[in-house]
Amino acid sequence: MNAQAPERDWLALAREVLEVEADGLLAVRQGLGAGFLDALTRMARCTGRVVVTGIGKSGLVGRKVAATLSSTGTPSYFLHPVEGAHGDMGMIRPEDVVLAISYSGETEELVNILPAFRALGAAVVALTGEPESSLGRLSDVVIPVRVPREACPMGLAPTAS
Repeated sequence: MNAQAPERDWLALAREVLEVEADGLLAVRQGLGAGFLDALTRMARCTGRVVVTGIGKSGLVGRKVAATLSSTGTPSYFLHPVEGAHGDMGMIRPEDVVLAISYSGETEELVNILPAFRALGAAVVALTGEPESSLGRLSDVVIPVRVPREACPMGLAPTAS
């Protein structure tokens, strides 16, 4: 902690952050429905690979998701959308399922690459807080993950989403 930081009730702040995180998980749980089941079925029946993609913090989460899927026996890898736009789309096959992650659903680099996934025959599953976004509209399946609020008081860090 910064020596210049003002005195705070750190315990109360920690509890508040955990409450925000718990509220976020409960909200996502409530939003699970047919889209989640459809995505799960597509990934379980996938004869290709699950290709996970996203930018920024969503990309970091995506890397972890791809690594975890690989560790548990699901062929998977992470594709950075910018790298995909600059030559790496050759790895995509019609039997693949793409898991595209963007809370806003409007991340330009991700949205721009979605038509290429579709043109190559891959199914696209969106994980987004905005189901009516460009990402949601351009996907075969949408898993809504909207959270009521973030723990960051300035709204800069995606803590619950």
